[in-house]
Amino acid sequence: MTESFHRSGEYENPYEGQQQAPVNPEWPPPPAYAPAHAPHPKKRGRGPLALIAAVAIVAAAIGGGTAYGIQELTGNDTVASSSTSTNVIPSSQKGTVAGVAKAVSPSIVEISADSSAGSSTGSGVIITSGGEIVTNNHVVAGASQIKATTSDGKSYTAKIVGTDSKKDLALIKLENAAGLKAATLGDSAGLQVGDQVVAIGSPEGLSGTVTSGIISSLDRDVTVPTEEGQDQGQGQGQQQWGQGDQWPFEFGGRQFNGDTGSSTTTYKALQTDASLNPGNSGGALIDMNGNIIGINSAMYSPTSQASSSSDAGSVGLGFAIPINTVKADLAKLRAGSTD
Repeated sequence: MTESFHRSGEYENPYEGQQQAPVNPEWPPPPAYAPAHAPHPKKRGRGPLALIAAVAIVAAAIGGGTAYGIQELTGNDTVASSSTSTNVIPSSQKGTVAGVAKAVSPSIVEISADSSAGSSTGSGVIITSGGEIVTNNHVVAGASQIKATTSDGKSYTAKIVGTDSKKDLALIKLENAAGLKAATLGDSAGLQVGDQVVAIGSPEGLSGTVTSGIISSLDRDVTVPTEEGQDQGQGQGQQQWGQGDQWPFEFGGRQFNGDTGSSTTTYKALQTDASLNPGNSGGALIDMNGNIIGINSAMYSPTSQASSSSDAGSVGLGFAIPINTVKADLAKLRAGSTD
């Protein structure tokens, strides 16, 4: 925004022409220069703070007061999306895990998928009030029936809209859903190592589980099976990363949690030490302002390499698909792509 300041090199005597003009030995006055910390009075009403407030009011009217960001209209529904990290949490709970959990949990669902390989449990993120949900491709790949349960316990039947196995993403749509609380999609480009994050999902079917941690690393090359690779290399019961068998992935030339198969895809991932377990797949990684900055997709578990079940569970090595990757793929998913 460009501010216009009026400056004049001439000074007029406001008392000129009057018989009793006051005496001012310093008239005309010397030029005055405003200090950097004292902006022109007009700037306060036209600056960034006023713009943010206006956007917040518009967002509240459109999105039920949950999204304080730039609104992107696509099709017949609204996605709350921000090009910067915006605060969707009440000021009294800003920057707290409790605040993030309260604000975002209603936008996270548990997903149950049935297929010829068995059943699995994962998570998903509501992105529109009409029931569009982003999740991982491996959560719903090959599913003949999908059910999603919201945080208030209401269950919906869901259908696959589009999938992208190369990015391990899928978009599903709840049937007969309206008035849901959509999450705000943030901006993963500005993340830094050490930023605090919160993860919400349904590990081992425990709906609405909240964990927290930090961004451990950026741009990790994580390799996972495509849908075809799951069929060829996984076998019965290992198709999705849900309860039971671990979702396999490859990093640094090594395979973890099982065989990734012969057909794989590699994407840049966010690494986090927030506790992730089977069932978190497709759930949300969230910044401390309540913006979704990643879709949890893989985690390392030592169970496949250990002889004792006591070694099971999260060891703080989780990975998430950056939300900017998701936003760039939404149009393709909405168009019904199934590659």
